[in-house]
Amino acid sequence: MILLNSKKRLLTSLIVLVCGIIIFFLGLGATGLVDETPPLFAAAARAMSESGDWLTPKVNGIFRFDKPPLIYWLIGFFYSLPKNEIWDSLGTLSSRLPSALASLFLMLMIGDTLYCWPQKGDRQLLTPLVASLGFALSPLIIIWSRTAVSDALLTGTLGISLLLFWRRMASDNNDQCISAWVFLGLAILTKGPVAFLLATLTITSFLLSQNDWKRLLSKINLKRGFLITSLISVPWYILELIKEGKPFWDNFFGYHNFQRYTSVVNNHAEPFWFFLYIMILASLPFTPFLFHGIFTTLEDFLKSSKKTCNVSETLFTYSLCWLTSVLIFFSISATKLPSYWLPAIPAAAVLISNSFISLKNLNKNYLYLWIFNILILFGFSIAFYFSNIWLTSINDPEMPNLVSELISSGIIFKAKLFFSLLTILATILLFLKNKNLFFYLQILLLIGQSFLMSPIRILADTSRQLPLRNISKLISDIREGKETLAMIGIRKPSLHYYSRQIVFYEPNTKAGLINLSDRLNTDRRENYEDQPDYEYKSLLVVIDEYSSRKKHWSNINHQKLGVYGIYNLWRIQKSDLNNYSELLVNIGYKSDWKNRKVEKF
Repeated sequence: MILLNSKKRLLTSLIVLVCGIIIFFLGLGATGLVDETPPLFAAAARAMSESGDWLTPKVNGIFRFDKPPLIYWLIGFFYSLPKNEIWDSLGTLSSRLPSALASLFLMLMIGDTLYCWPQKGDRQLLTPLVASLGFALSPLIIIWSRTAVSDALLTGTLGISLLLFWRRMASDNNDQCISAWVFLGLAILTKGPVAFLLATLTITSFLLSQNDWKRLLSKINLKRGFLITSLISVPWYILELIKEGKPFWDNFFGYHNFQRYTSVVNNHAEPFWFFLYIMILASLPFTPFLFHGIFTTLEDFLKSSKKTCNVSETLFTYSLCWLTSVLIFFSISATKLPSYWLPAIPAAAVLISNSFISLKNLNKNYLYLWIFNILILFGFSIAFYFSNIWLTSINDPEMPNLVSELISSGIIFKAKLFFSLLTILATILLFLKNKNLFFYLQILLLIGQSFLMSPIRILADTSRQLPLRNISKLISDIREGKETLAMIGIRKPSLHYYSRQIVFYEPNTKAGLINLSDRLNTDRRENYEDQPDYEYKSLLVVIDEYSSRKKHWSNINHQKLGVYGIYNLWRIQKSDLNNYSELLVNIGYKSDWKNRKVEKF
């Protein structure tokens, strides 16, 4: 069934590759890092590259134990390439490449799997493309595949692993299942035990749905595979535990795994049905076809359960087990984030392709689903035509001119035009009863996301991140005697990344002022590139305009060195800061930084 030398197979992969490059790579390094989390990953990886310590991630002189090291190793590898500062001047291409590559490889694997194992006797060249684009055009995948965090890498490594497991079970050959276990080990090195749990839930639920589950289980070679996965993923955890001991155990396993799952962390509390809502958003505008694919798969499974089913025709059932495992696992979790749904999106894309196959006969369901889908596209058009209503509700203190910039940039007009044309074209193709309508609209969305997303990214970068890059450059130009750097009020990790300095972050409260004074005298950290002089007579302070209006900050004698966006750069004499701090202490205020985990990265 697998045509290894097929020209059509190669052609399919080439088309998927081109589409993936357009979605994931065009302009990948053209904008700066987006606060809050990406600069932490980028800074930790760069610190590894510069220090040579590839074992323990550090950010701003503090251990960062929240994620395993694979994402840091990959970003650090790109930072270590010769002349990196020339071809990656913003540092963002290197930091985003692992996410983009992971999504591209998974996209190729989805297309190749559906090409080699056509379901329901379908041999259309378009079905693998529909599934691949169904994955890549998910709004969540578009965002996280171009973001310097570990979520896309987890999705890529885990997704490839799960597809390889199914391919092994569906194959008539007696080849080994080593690669599936290798990618599972990499997934565990990307985000921890959650990868192993999701893989176990998916495979177990699928095996329970099959009559010959014992034979299928033997094909994936459980004992040898578990050994391979362990050899890849476990050594780093052991070495880190030996080196750092209890802080690593408490932080990584205690806080970032157990506590995140059993209790609400960082105010990310959501209702139990939260991921049903995210599932709807993640597949827009083709969500109706996802639900149709789910119900069609359930119907086919119930029919096939009455007879012996060929395993090579169970990809949709396997994908439903995959999607359901992610849905149940994270719905039970106390902490819920939209990015937790990413590992389910490859399965959702395969299920969408089931809908594409099932609707080839242009039956009544086809008509109803496309009417529903056209209404969704029409809803997007209406939303942008009445943008003057909802634009006024945007109030981002970091981008006070965002609304006027959105209008003047022409982005709103382009969105109106694009979704209006898309709606009209979808309606015309529906009346023409074109069975490939789904694929044609995917291609239009592929073009449209490049048409719309690029100016949106540039606008957001110019408004939010460019001021921080400019102020970081000013800091390096005017810094005296290796002055210590502090940031007051709005907390931006990208300041540490771009300035390459240790940054003391404090709130704009009176306690924050006392904290800063106290910490400059007692809190010492190492910086691999440029160690600050903690004893120098003055310090540099980046303070947002809202915080600068507070009397206890504005009353301190300061030299105003520059203003970029909402951020001011001040030089303050330590003696003036200490004197004002003592004044506040004398009237009853006190520091609290020792009682909290300052700048917990």
